[in-house]
Amino acid sequence: VPRDHSASMAELDSANKPISSTIPTSDPKWRFFWMFLARHQSKRLLTGARLSLNNYSRAFSQSDTEIPIVDMTPFMEDPTSEASKVEVKKVAEAFHKFGVVVIKDPRVDEQHNDEFVDMLEKYFEVSDGKRDARPEHHYQVGVTPSNTEVPRNHSETMAKLADSEKPLTAVEPEADPKWRFFWRIGSKPEKTKYPSLNADPVIPEEFPEWSETMDMWGTKMLSALHTLAGMTAVGFNLPPNSIQDLMNCGPHLLAPTGSDFNTYNKVNTVLAGYHYDLNFMTIHGKSRYPGLYVWLRDGRRVPVKVPTGHLIVQAGKQFEYLTGGHVLAGFHEVVISDATVQTIETRKNEGKSLWRVSSTLFGHIASDNTLEPLGHFATEESKQEYPSMDAGQQVEAELNAIKLDFGSTESPNKKAKN
Repeated sequence: VPRDHSASMAELDSANKPISSTIPTSDPKWRFFWMFLARHQSKRLLTGARLSLNNYSRAFSQSDTEIPIVDMTPFMEDPTSEASKVEVKKVAEAFHKFGVVVIKDPRVDEQHNDEFVDMLEKYFEVSDGKRDARPEHHYQVGVTPSNTEVPRNHSETMAKLADSEKPLTAVEPEADPKWRFFWRIGSKPEKTKYPSLNADPVIPEEFPEWSETMDMWGTKMLSALHTLAGMTAVGFNLPPNSIQDLMNCGPHLLAPTGSDFNTYNKVNTVLAGYHYDLNFMTIHGKSRYPGLYVWLRDGRRVPVKVPTGHLIVQAGKQFEYLTGGHVLAGFHEVVISDATVQTIETRKNEGKSLWRVSSTLFGHIASDNTLEPLGHFATEESKQEYPSMDAGQQVEAELNAIKLDFGSTESPNKKAKN
């Protein structure tokens, strides 16, 4: 039977209270303990038993790195149901504690992911990286070729990590060898101060199915994020539609990456350097190659394993802004691990594509909407740390920092930031 921690529980806000009852009942779990000690240590048993068990329990909870899995079905069917409340609570806790959550959306299955990845593998195999590129729009539509995007320098953050948790990315980051393709998803604003972030799409002429396939996967990903944004608002005691409204007409980007294992195939090669995402939420389907690592709020480095038919969502910088730092933008990197090399050899022997494609979508706050801490997150301290600005202004500053800001003079804020 757990100890009665009702006094501690009472100090928590409702979004962060445990499911355990105030007066705890006996746990339904079983356990087997085996005490291993030499005969001359037996005198310590009675005095040390309680301390040993408490330390064991504490160590066990601290080593837990399981990213929560949230079933969105109860919320979609009835947001007021008890089952929905359980899933909403998991969302709020996961984003605060981990900065990342795995979701199951009944509208999405693995066949949709496979159809999308199949087409992108073929595209990256034939693209020259030039014809479909639009550097004049910060590469926010079309293809971004290899060795273009440079991660921000996060050496100060990296220095605070334990040696066992440090990324493989160099302290002075180099350009990523990955490719990317950006495809706009969702409605565009009728008027905007940031037209370069809302440019027309690029359609590769060799793929007649391109628009349909991209829109299919992108719409499913954006719908999942829209629902998750609703769950997040409820979980954080904000008005239910508050975040969804901010996302309407945002520059949401379907943003698959491509990494060429015909060229890059050595263990510890960094494909996407240590970074956070600048947007609100980033969502991925399951990749055919392992190699994605995320950092939890407490600094632990965790390999990501997405169950088949599920999606993974990570918090971006705009999410951190809206919550005044209650949720932190999640750091991550993509590297070639031993498991990646094994998968490369297996797929090579099977005659399959050696391009690693991520089925990624970046969900954004609309460019002309104000980015600032919401509701009870808007404390004097948080408003100083996260001053009010246009979401488009924040995006352009981040693009400039990662070397994707080339030649656009459309934004009224660009000159000041440079």
